[in-house]
Amino acid sequence: MGWLRTTFRKKNNVKFNELNLSADLLAEIEKAGFVEASPIQEQTIPLALEGKDVIGQAQTGTGKTAAFGLPTLEKIRTEEATIQALVIAPTRELAVQSQEELFRFGRSKGVKVRSVYGGSSIEKQIKALKSGAHIVVGTPGRLLDLIKRKALKLQDIETLILDEADEMLNMGFLEDIEAIISRVPENRQTLLFSATMPDAIKRIGVQFMKEPEHVKIAAKELTTELVDQYYIRVKEQEKFDTMTRLMDVEQPELAIVFGRTKRRVDELTRGLKIRGFRAEGIHGDLDQNKRLRVLRDFKNGNLDVLVATDVAARGLDISGVTHVYNYDIPQDPESYVHRIGRTGRAGKSGQSITFVSPNEMGYLQIIENLTKKRMKGLKPASAEEAFQAKKQVALKKIERDFADETIRANFEKFGKDARKLAAEFTPEELAMYILSLTVQDPDSLPEVEIAREKPLPFKPSGNGFGGKAKGGRRGDDRRDRDRRDRDRRGNGRRDDFKKGSRGNDRFDKDRRYRKDNKKPRNTSSEKQTGFVIRNKGDK
Repeated sequence: MGWLRTTFRKKNNVKFNELNLSADLLAEIEKAGFVEASPIQEQTIPLALEGKDVIGQAQTGTGKTAAFGLPTLEKIRTEEATIQALVIAPTRELAVQSQEELFRFGRSKGVKVRSVYGGSSIEKQIKALKSGAHIVVGTPGRLLDLIKRKALKLQDIETLILDEADEMLNMGFLEDIEAIISRVPENRQTLLFSATMPDAIKRIGVQFMKEPEHVKIAAKELTTELVDQYYIRVKEQEKFDTMTRLMDVEQPELAIVFGRTKRRVDELTRGLKIRGFRAEGIHGDLDQNKRLRVLRDFKNGNLDVLVATDVAARGLDISGVTHVYNYDIPQDPESYVHRIGRTGRAGKSGQSITFVSPNEMGYLQIIENLTKKRMKGLKPASAEEAFQAKKQVALKKIERDFADETIRANFEKFGKDARKLAAEFTPEELAMYILSLTVQDPDSLPEVEIAREKPLPFKPSGNGFGGKAKGGRRGDDRRDRDRRDRDRRGNGRRDDFKKGSRGNDRFDKDRRYRKDNKKPRNTSSEKQTGFVIRNKGDK
């Protein structure tokens, strides 16, 4: 069993041209604008090029696709018309995204990459496979369908990749994955990537991999320092108005709103459109062509807000997302990490805002225990603040339009009518009329009803809900009071939020996390699986 490599970010990462990659791949990497490898890429690529099995533990957005894709592309023999690599992914979006990235990097070399997934014509996918493929990326269910139809032949597979393995297990794909793996030649290379390491993943490592090397990105990188994390305590029935007012005030350039259910996503999308936002939603029931169109529009800036479920958003790699709104707090704290990982990328700052109903406050602590960061309490924006913010946006747009010579060139067409209006009304009256047409009056906003979802269950346990208090509830109540007191004292005020400063520690100066430097002992589950993660140097 290989040693765990715990990787910390360095000031100067290894460059791609130092990783023994071919000129064809390096040309495409340079064309894409990449120079330095991320930690997961730096550690994984050399091991994979040596032919070793690798388990990579890293969060979404750390460059995992290139980490497994580049060494896989390097070994493809394009002169052979056989499928030499198989990538299994949990969702259609991730499968399409991985296929696009693999195709982009392998274009100069002439590598054919196909993606297969449910919700799209299987006949078209069979036709695409018959036309030739070196690498196939697919979701477990569709891959099994194609295998059973004998349309996907795996006898020449040399590299098997399991991407987002923990998510596939959460979605109930374990049996499908095992069925697929059993049909792949045993003398293959296996690369497995997972954000977490539950027992089921460890068992896969023991059962299907050969002395895998373990690469783990340090836990301190779970959430980036570039993301300011806030929460708003709000009643369920007030969430929507609270969120849209905040959007009016903050004016996010590109935002993702997370809802817990498909129904929630549909209702939020409809409500945001009614309130004037350019919004679309994605979830598992959406037609695949529409899903891809929505994502394309979002990437191209034709939409301001993307509403999504956790599953539909997994693996999305969209640059420029400035805000993440957790309309529903996730029950699984790791889903929170994946959600806010959509922003704060490529050196740019971002903000996440989580809306928490009073009886869900305990989940806040569980998330904070995982991320080792405290969310800052935020005061909701008022209707008047939202109205004033929208007026400022309208004024800036008018100023920009007046500075645009193309727009000014059309003014003369209305000269006669404009002079008539100017004679009848004062400039102030005309300006007020223009603004009234541009900015919605907060008292006349259309009503939006969002069906209430059942709150997350409260499970007193002492493992995060109630601190050290036996039974958990009293500790949580005390914690909630502390948060309310802090908000009343002024911490988390809107003016602090708008500044976006990460240097203000007033929210956190009384909060410290215990650091235990003792070497962790093996748990009973680790002993049962035969798969033990150690830090380098442990005995």
